[in-house]
Amino acid sequence: MYTSGSTLSTRTVLVTGATSGIGHETARQLAERGATVLLHGRTDDEARAAADRLIATAGIDAAQLHSYGADFAHLDEVERLAETVVRAHPRLDALVNNAGMAAPERHTVTADGNEIAFQVNFLAHYLLTCLLEPALTAGPGGRVVNVSSSLHRSASIRWSDPQRTRRYSRLAAYAQSQLALTVFAADPRVTAVSVHPGVCGTALLPLYADEGVTPAEGAAHVVRLCDPAFEIVNGAYYDRAERVAPAPAATEDRTVKRLSRLADLLVGRAAA
Repeated sequence: MYTSGSTLSTRTVLVTGATSGIGHETARQLAERGATVLLHGRTDDEARAAADRLIATAGIDAAQLHSYGADFAHLDEVERLAETVVRAHPRLDALVNNAGMAAPERHTVTADGNEIAFQVNFLAHYLLTCLLEPALTAGPGGRVVNVSSSLHRSASIRWSDPQRTRRYSRLAAYAQSQLALTVFAADPRVTAVSVHPGVCGTALLPLYADEGVTPAEGAAHVVRLCDPAFEIVNGAYYDRAERVAPAPAATEDRTVKRLSRLADLLVGRAAA
């Protein structure tokens, strides 16, 4: 039986969106259990400030924390992040794809030409995961944890218009990004799972409800999936602590391959 008390002192984990909410709590809990944690923030200053908060408020050893900045609305910054991480950490035990945003009220396109929620919530993580594959597979047991959402069940990927240029809806755009992230967990390149950590009191709460559990409670479900003592199956989906079936599209091999082709095209990668 899995217990949450095992040490993670030999593990190195990159957490995207680690400056607030579930990401920051995930970084804290991982570090408290001994992991070396790479904290990602939108800017270098925000990431450094998040690390400083963990040192000051949680008593984390500064040697366990490394901070990195990259704005996921700019794919070139994602590429630089991956290059910097691999250079400093040629072996990475886990990647937590957590950074996310609510889709804006008005249709917004990044400099890379993508609808902003689709890029920040999915495409940036797709690109980062692909570029970190050598580090994640350098040793046994490397894994990816995609922090998804139960809203993926209400979504569809608009294959003919993934940028949502027609009939834009912020909720539909956000849900599409979460479905894509959940489908991506079934990609065979790196062992990955996705998790809905519960409705938490974060900046994304208005998409769900008026109140939620604490980010610390949501983060605990993410941390468990990072622990090598907890066995995972590639493509599995968890609703908090319970493994459940995701939306049917997330288990369709045809959809997984189609999404990879689309993502490769949108992030400018040559098809594998």
